[in-house]
Amino acid sequence: MAGSATAERGARQQESSGPPLVRWLGPRRLRTIIILALAVVLLAAGTGWVLYGSQWLRVERVSVSGTDVLTPQQVREAAAVPIGSPLVSVDIDAIETRLRTELPRIHSVDVERSWPHGIGLKVTERTPVLLVQKGSNFVEVDDEGVRFATVSKAPKGVPLLEMAVSSSRSAAASLRRFGEARLVREAVKAAGSLPAAVARATRVVKVRSYDDISLELSGGRTVAWGSAEKAAAKGRTLTALMKAAPAARHFDVSAPTAPASAGS
Repeated sequence: MAGSATAERGARQQESSGPPLVRWLGPRRLRTIIILALAVVLLAAGTGWVLYGSQWLRVERVSVSGTDVLTPQQVREAAAVPIGSPLVSVDIDAIETRLRTELPRIHSVDVERSWPHGIGLKVTERTPVLLVQKGSNFVEVDDEGVRFATVSKAPKGVPLLEMAVSSSRSAAASLRRFGEARLVREAVKAAGSLPAAVARATRVVKVRSYDDISLELSGGRTVAWGSAEKAAAKGRTLTALMKAAPAARHFDVSAPTAPASAGS
């Protein structure tokens, strides 16, 4: 009896001996934790090797969509996507920056990873609303006032901007106050707000001062637009006025609440 009690006390002392972690967790639970930790490490290492070290998930192709004037090949060359690199390591932001820097015609671009081997480039090009003549070429200007491309042939349906600031005192004062760049932006704002039918018929947007913008339309028709303010109201008024007086040659919507038309 005494011998068995002594043996039991010895066993309890042996179990409570050893490192603190073993005494706290117990041998079986500690082994389980070690096995799980090793599994996690091996899984992480395997995932890292698949993503970065293997040949399974590397860039093999670059697809381009959304181009109109630009060609897919131009976009691919400017993007300079590193073919053969691990797909996960491709710098998306750097590609976007290169495209916008190398190809100002691009207004926006979405760069996406297309697993397991592709990069997709979805491009939105800028659309010209005005042209500025520069020698024998034309500079395209979009609805944000950005001059994004120079072309040798004027795109069809895009009006020409004509800066016709006179030497009158009021025109000179307007130019000094706002500057030519601001006057160009006002012309862009007016052109970008034209109703579709009027925009297609517009040949020239003429700027004499901040509040003296006019349009020259096909068929010898003209429109006194005034400033670029209240552009939406002016567009609606002009549409209604042209329907009400289809034979008129001169329209004035500079004050959209008091429009006028004349000529036949």
